[in-house]
Amino acid sequence: MTKEAKKPFRQSVAEWRQFVYNPDSGEFLGRTAKSWGLILLFYLVFYGFLAALFTFTMWVMLQTLSSDIPKYRDRISSPGLMISPKPDTALEFYFNKSDANSYAQYISTLKKFLESYDDSKQSENVNCTPGKVFDQNDVADKKACRFNLSELGQCSGKEDKTFGYSKGTPCVLVKMNRIIGLKPEGEPYIQCTSKTAWGAVKAVEQGMVEINYFPPGGSIDLMYFPYYGKSLHAHYLQPLVAVQLAINSNSTNEEIAIECKILGSPNLKNEDDRDKFLGRIAFKVQMTE
Repeated sequence: MTKEAKKPFRQSVAEWRQFVYNPDSGEFLGRTAKSWGLILLFYLVFYGFLAALFTFTMWVMLQTLSSDIPKYRDRISSPGLMISPKPDTALEFYFNKSDANSYAQYISTLKKFLESYDDSKQSENVNCTPGKVFDQNDVADKKACRFNLSELGQCSGKEDKTFGYSKGTPCVLVKMNRIIGLKPEGEPYIQCTSKTAWGAVKAVEQGMVEINYFPPGGSIDLMYFPYYGKSLHAHYLQPLVAVQLAINSNSTNEEIAIECKILGSPNLKNEDDRDKFLGRIAFKVQMTE
């Protein structure tokens, strides 16, 4: 067998040029202008159809959705609890009641959090009937109930600008997460218990800390429900419960664990091993002086 003779370089270049454009047949890259036109037309129609089909499908889907309320809301049926101030590192409060700098961040966070609850910011909110769910299903313009800061008593920041931190009676605000359409049953309230800091069930020695609530009993009024969503309920404010911890002077330097739960309402859960914030929240407090 003989090896095929290698083409001269000039011949290869000439063949390549002829492939790119053949002046005899008028072909460009092996296709005539008519062939290129037909194939481009085919792909234009093909991808245009796909784009139109996708657009139509999205349009049909969007017709089933509301811009105000999510369509599917069955995954979260019971709210969780959150607190303010929320420490930067976990949910642990460490402060020295004699050192203003040690709790300055907590005070700043509380003041900023309560700004939206100031009377001047609630000019469009209305006074609602206590103890009664405020249904507004047939009303286009949803009204929000007024929450008076006076309900927070000594934790309102009006009488005590340090929210009790300078006196060894720190305040922590507890609130329920918003869930659209939620209507609590019964008489819901927040109840907190103290436990050993390492999480044991045994309660802390009697007298280590006294827990006070504002409003009294940690009650959450039904008039703040239901919530209709951010778009329809623009001025809505969640009800707050202030938990004031009066730490005994003999308990300084002790780490105290506090767990708060929602009670008094059969349709609000507070026990779920998969979600430790469902209807409850736990935090630690350690005060020095």
